[in-house]
Amino acid sequence: MPHIENEVLVNAPLERVYALAKDVEEFPKFMPDVESVVVTERGPDGLRTTTSWVGVASDFKLKVRWTEQDIWDDAARTCQFTQTKGDYQSYGGVWTFTSQPDGLTKFSSSLDYELEIPVIGPLLKRVVARLMQDNTQKILEAVKARAEQ
Repeated sequence: MPHIENEVLVNAPLERVYALAKDVEEFPKFMPDVESVVVTERGPDGLRTTTSWVGVASDFKLKVRWTEQDIWDDAARTCQFTQTKGDYQSYGGVWTFTSQPDGLTKFSSSLDYELEIPVIGPLLKRVVARLMQDNTQKILEAVKARAEQ
């Protein structure tokens, strides 16, 4: 199963970066590759959510849809996510937010996924891996840009 690690250093306080990342329903407003994110269920404490996503792989003119369970840990500043249904055969990982010196925040993403797209065939798995890597980095960069405004 492919594994992706990405991180970005954000020139903003941890609390701001974490709060922006936690507000996933706002992502389509500033992330072109995210068409929609809807919170379909929220636990009473707000830490466990179910979210439905539509992402766009514009290079293939393809939309990818999935529903995931997100578990936010406000003390550890993490979000663990796992697909519960959708286009991926498997999808899950963790976002980690770490305070750095000088008021910076490290936003890290670790993701495992399996995505089979019959139309493109097995020869293009490297292309899909590159797209997944790039799209994951774009999410981090978009939160960074928003937090630094």
